[in-house]
Amino acid sequence: MNNIELSKAKLSDIENMQKLVIPEVELGLILARSSDEIATNIRSYILAKEDAEIVGFCALHIHTPSLAEIRSLVVKQSKRGQKIGQSLVLKAIEEARMLGLQKVLSLTYRQQFFENLGFVEIPKESLPEHKIWADCIKCKHFPVCNEVSLIKTL
Repeated sequence: MNNIELSKAKLSDIENMQKLVIPEVELGLILARSSDEIATNIRSYILAKEDAEIVGFCALHIHTPSLAEIRSLVVKQSKRGQKIGQSLVLKAIEEARMLGLQKVLSLTYRQQFFENLGFVEIPKESLPEHKIWADCIKCKHFPVCNEVSLIKTL
């Protein structure tokens, strides 16, 4: 990870975050979020920057006092394979621990990536109900979805 700096997102980053995520949203790999929704949740986002350019980000979204979700994980195509995504997830897990959370979940098409970080697969039926109705219903793949649910106990 040459010159990659992790930091919390700022409102001024939203436009560049949206540009970075467009290809993944178009492929249906990441759920589209409005700039207003990102702004409302800006404290959840962790950025990976290289020379002031955003090359990746993810969010740690808190669902309950004991459960959070890693979501919207994206790394610029040309920067993949450099452990940027891993660094973002580990930073989010560190933040989850600091906040006193007990578990972190992920809904993903990249099961192996998360398993390599200590996540284990769980049945989708065990996800919090509000997760399904708040996020999944907005997805173009709902209700037939191939994403895998994984969880990590902290």
